[in-house]
Amino acid sequence: MTTTAHPGTNGRGTAGDPGGSREAGGRARLGGLVWLVWRQHRLVFGVLLAAAVAGVVWCVVLRGQMAGFIDSHHIAGCSQISLVPRCAHTQEAVTEFRDTYGSPLRLIEVGLVLLPALIGLFLGAPLIARELEAGTDKLVLTQSVGPLRWLAAKTGLPALVVLTATTGLSLAFSWLWQVAGDEVSGFYWYSTLGFHSLGPVPVAYSLLALAVGTLSGLLLRRTVLSMGVTLAAVVVAQAALSQLRRYLLPVETAEFPQNRPAQLPDDSWVVGQGNYTRSGARLSDAPCDPSPGYEACLRQHDVAGQYMEHHPVSHHWPLAWIEAGIVLAVTAVLTVLAFRAMRRRHG
Repeated sequence: MTTTAHPGTNGRGTAGDPGGSREAGGRARLGGLVWLVWRQHRLVFGVLLAAAVAGVVWCVVLRGQMAGFIDSHHIAGCSQISLVPRCAHTQEAVTEFRDTYGSPLRLIEVGLVLLPALIGLFLGAPLIARELEAGTDKLVLTQSVGPLRWLAAKTGLPALVVLTATTGLSLAFSWLWQVAGDEVSGFYWYSTLGFHSLGPVPVAYSLLALAVGTLSGLLLRRTVLSMGVTLAAVVVAQAALSQLRRYLLPVETAEFPQNRPAQLPDDSWVVGQGNYTRSGARLSDAPCDPSPGYEACLRQHDVAGQYMEHHPVSHHWPLAWIEAGIVLAVTAVLTVLAFRAMRRRHG
């Protein structure tokens, strides 16, 4: 027997609400669920993207101003205390540069360091927790939408927006840093703010914050509680990797014989130093205190010179990519856990 569909239902929906046309119309506008996610979070998305555009424009303007100052005063690569002969008598110009542009540079650094936490607080944590807390997820899941598809839409579009905004900001600031970073500004790549605001690092931590917020919201089902957990987790992750960073690549060691100044470039990250003996043994603690008998004490301990363990500036980008890779791997694990939790909950 052949069943004839009602003309108003198209064989799939109810009268007056044809499912086929509704689905086609939804997909025509960013694909139904994706359009819904955009509508729900368009304010946060708009603020994030607008802030990214404003930050990029600001970096472009600052780069032009800083490059003009550096070129006109011939202070490229110079610091306030420099052993480079061409940097003689440039201390006043370097000081003026730092007084003029130090605050804008610091503000951008702080903004990029705080950005992951802000993304986790105001986008990641409420993303799922608010739906579960209000019960609106049940309404969506009754519209022939699978839970995994719903979660994919809820996380995929925010991840794309976060990736676009943070990548643009990071690229713009890294471009600015090529002119003003390290010696001339006194803001070095290995500082906490400098490292966390350059290259792939702020992008990776921002995606991590989004994943942490999503998982905590899914498990805790409370928006405010999820926000607190997300903030704590992001801060702990940044602090923990800051302590591990120096071990991500083997350090280089520079030795300075006795009576020779122990001096490394300003952009080298010194992570350890001490004395070495004629036999090559390392004395990490100073065996002698500065005193009238200092030289005799050094001879008594057979000290031949000083050593410094350091990461040169050439280690910056390898360290940044290694740390970003670790953070992205954790992000992937958290994302998988979120989908498994959703499947178990609705399985």
